[in-house]
Amino acid sequence: MTKKKVFSFLAIIMLVLSMVGCSKSSSGEKKDGKITLTLWYWNRSIDDEMIKKVSEEFPNITIKAQKIDGSEYKTKLQTALTSGTGAPDIVGLNDWVTEFLPNHDKFVNLLDYGADKIKDQYLEWKWNFGLTPDQKNLIALPMDTGPTALFYREDFFAEAGLPTDPEEVSKELATWDDYIEAGVKLGAATDAKMFDTINRVYNQTLSQSDKNYFDENDNFIGDSGTVKEAWDRAVTVHQKGLSANLDEWTPEWNAAVNNGEVASFIGAVWMKNILRDAAPDTAGKWRIAKAPGGDGNNGGSFIGILKSSKHPEEAYKVIEWMMNPENQLQSYTTMDLFPSTPSIFEDEKMSSPEEFFGGQETTKVFTESAKNVKPRYFGVDFSRVNSIFSEALTDIARQGDDPVKKWDEVQDQVKKELSR
Repeated sequence: MTKKKVFSFLAIIMLVLSMVGCSKSSSGEKKDGKITLTLWYWNRSIDDEMIKKVSEEFPNITIKAQKIDGSEYKTKLQTALTSGTGAPDIVGLNDWVTEFLPNHDKFVNLLDYGADKIKDQYLEWKWNFGLTPDQKNLIALPMDTGPTALFYREDFFAEAGLPTDPEEVSKELATWDDYIEAGVKLGAATDAKMFDTINRVYNQTLSQSDKNYFDENDNFIGDSGTVKEAWDRAVTVHQKGLSANLDEWTPEWNAAVNNGEVASFIGAVWMKNILRDAAPDTAGKWRIAKAPGGDGNNGGSFIGILKSSKHPEEAYKVIEWMMNPENQLQSYTTMDLFPSTPSIFEDEKMSSPEEFFGGQETTKVFTESAKNVKPRYFGVDFSRVNSIFSEALTDIARQGDDPVKKWDEVQDQVKKELSR
């Protein structure tokens, strides 16, 4: 072999070794022995301070966290799973986690890394949301939950001759019929409406049930049962003129609540912060009681690992640590993320008097609700079907559409949507 050929051969070898080194570096490996794990989450879904502490707990791991706008998050994740590029190692999942169960092959099965050993740390109904129907694949660990309760204005209830003490309210407004009847009484005595929107009446009725739009074989059952009951209840509230017909998450809702146009609503624990921000002028006037109709859950997140991760074992250790009871307690005290780990429900840090709610320790109400949520099956098409029903109820509230005709239209629209 000539010197020229030897030189060329050595150059090729050096180039190949260089490329291998670059490839290794880009996969998260570093020269100092550390690995980098990428994390996707949205604002207020995970405590930023806890993310920073990961490297203290795991000195060989660096977390590269990317906070993504909540309105774009789900679409961005779906795109990453479809394209197979640009996906993170660790990913937050909202209450739509069940929509990704058919794509469980894109996620690390956490049972393969011993997740079954920590199952008892979590609320069973919450844990099961991350399981495939055959219970063989767990795509995510539970993060926070969204137990529901009745938010009500004590002063308006007193003016209407209704009970004002939370325990008495829970007893006398135990059912939806009780609640609606109280709404009629309140409407006659005050200028406020008992309900903010009939959509909330509908959605909260569903949250208290063990049935939704689909059975566990993904057959549509939203033409009767709980769905029809929820629809009829929302229509009744509308026809009796008990709703303020507001849109949630709008400046109009904020203004109406702050100005005393709404006397109550059933909402998740995270609504406490929203209410404080929206209605500062009403501080001290609100109370919390058990929700009429029973306990429910609205919202709450999960955390999983994508199959594309080159470091699933390390990623699992990280998420197991992040979601342990101690860290969930810390996230509650710093961010009001209600835990999915019942062992800490009685911790003194979980409950303290809240000035906005007249000094009431509201956590006790939400704790009981969280313990008694009924497990329910959502199915992969829950979101798009639910939006059809919600839009129809909005039309009834805002445009006066005929409820009977609208129900039939919704059923036809859903069948067309599901047949695609």
